[in-house]
Amino acid sequence: MARQGRTGGRRGRAQANALEKPSAPPYITRNIPPYELLGEVDLAQIESNADLILEEIGIDIKDDPDAIAVLVGAGATADAERVRFPRGMCRELIQKSAPAMFTQYARNPKNNVIIGGKHTVLVPAYGPPFVYSREGGRRYATIEDFRNFVKLAYMSPNLHHSGGTICEPVDLPVNKRHFDMVYSHIKYSDKAFMGSVTAPPRAEDSVAMAKLVFGDEFVEQNCVLVNLINANSPLTFDSVMFGALRVYASHNQATMVSPFIVAGAMSPVTVAAVAAQSLAEGLVGMAYAQIIRPGAPVIYGNFVSSMSMQSGAPTFGSPEASQVINIGASLARRLGVPFRSAGGFTSSKTADAQAAYEAANTMQHGLLAGVNFMLHTAGWLEGGLAMGYEKFVMDADQAGMMRVYAQGVDMSENGQALDAIREVGPGQHFLGSVHTQNNFKTAFYRSDIADNNSYEQWVEDGSLDAEQRAEKVYKKMLADYVPPPLEEAIDEALLDYIKQKKDSFEDSNIS
Repeated sequence: MARQGRTGGRRGRAQANALEKPSAPPYITRNIPPYELLGEVDLAQIESNADLILEEIGIDIKDDPDAIAVLVGAGATADAERVRFPRGMCRELIQKSAPAMFTQYARNPKNNVIIGGKHTVLVPAYGPPFVYSREGGRRYATIEDFRNFVKLAYMSPNLHHSGGTICEPVDLPVNKRHFDMVYSHIKYSDKAFMGSVTAPPRAEDSVAMAKLVFGDEFVEQNCVLVNLINANSPLTFDSVMFGALRVYASHNQATMVSPFIVAGAMSPVTVAAVAAQSLAEGLVGMAYAQIIRPGAPVIYGNFVSSMSMQSGAPTFGSPEASQVINIGASLARRLGVPFRSAGGFTSSKTADAQAAYEAANTMQHGLLAGVNFMLHTAGWLEGGLAMGYEKFVMDADQAGMMRVYAQGVDMSENGQALDAIREVGPGQHFLGSVHTQNNFKTAFYRSDIADNNSYEQWVEDGSLDAEQRAEKVYKKMLADYVPPPLEEAIDEALLDYIKQKKDSFEDSNIS
């Protein structure tokens, strides 16, 4: 009889789990205030330090005399490749025309995202050359892996964006793989996506492909691409990044200017110094975008990790990096532009406890800081060298919990639930109350990964750990995947464009 009772309980739980989950919004709107570490005086000091860096030390712009000439024409001074900026020049250019908030349009209008203000957009990881799974171990990524992660991001209700280079498909030529990546985002998802930045012509190809989907005029007047422009910290930009920035800004597409800093190697070790240097680098890129096309959307980003002073390896999930994220968000709000930072960072090689707590530390601190565009939310392993299948769905599950937390506390009459307390009274349970029956479907977040059963039930189900459960989840998602509709004429136009462009030059594995 006891066995039958447990079985009936399992059936009941299975039925409850099978209930349709509430639909998730296309992005998070934070109904909680941002948490700020520093006050007005300290933030103003960091801003002043960033201006001092730009005025006294300057920024090197490598192999891009046209960009230097444009900046000098706007008021900067140059000594060969070293460019210096009068105090306040970059800030004035940005605040004069850069939007504080903008919409990135998706192929499916239901998946448009608002970037800036109280909104947070969660985006997959970007750039790993390797992938990792329990089944296949660590190996070089392929275009099939790329498509798989696009599909997983499309199917996840807790990820709002298709991302960019989710993993590097090394089975394709370096100089042509951007066509396949952009096409995969368009073909296998209808969420917003990112373009290529590895060379200015590849940025032009990304814009051209977007125009085949959205139309020339729409693209020139609206943002359909967000693009990652990294500074070569410390205090350096190159012609590749500035060239890609120039392409996207000239077409009114968003550039996310993100210094890439490993503190101790590419900046001083202290939090205040990292924050000032990152701001200085970001100001230059965003100001340049506004010179190219006033009003072109920009995002201030920072990517910061600390460093093991014993081995020199980057470390993730550290309190110091979270402090820089928090300060960066405050500085972006004061500047009046959206902010990109945080993500599911870890140095771990597998989806283990280290991966979980390092990723959770960074994602949660980013949410509390008020990050608007959280690149690297899902999949990041091994300091960004690998994209993990199991880690991807585990991170997406954490993203869903963040969404619920950001909704804030329901203080409506239903949220206060005094009617339920009156109904039940002392010494009874609330399981059968009208209020519980009316709210149980949406009362609590339901994880796809966590196991909350008894020890005995866990053993009976195979004694699976979180990574094993995540493996089952991602495999089922890929098996259940159904592509979103894409107009045949658009698909044919994209494929024709790709073929013509690929046929026009030889394959090369030189970036």
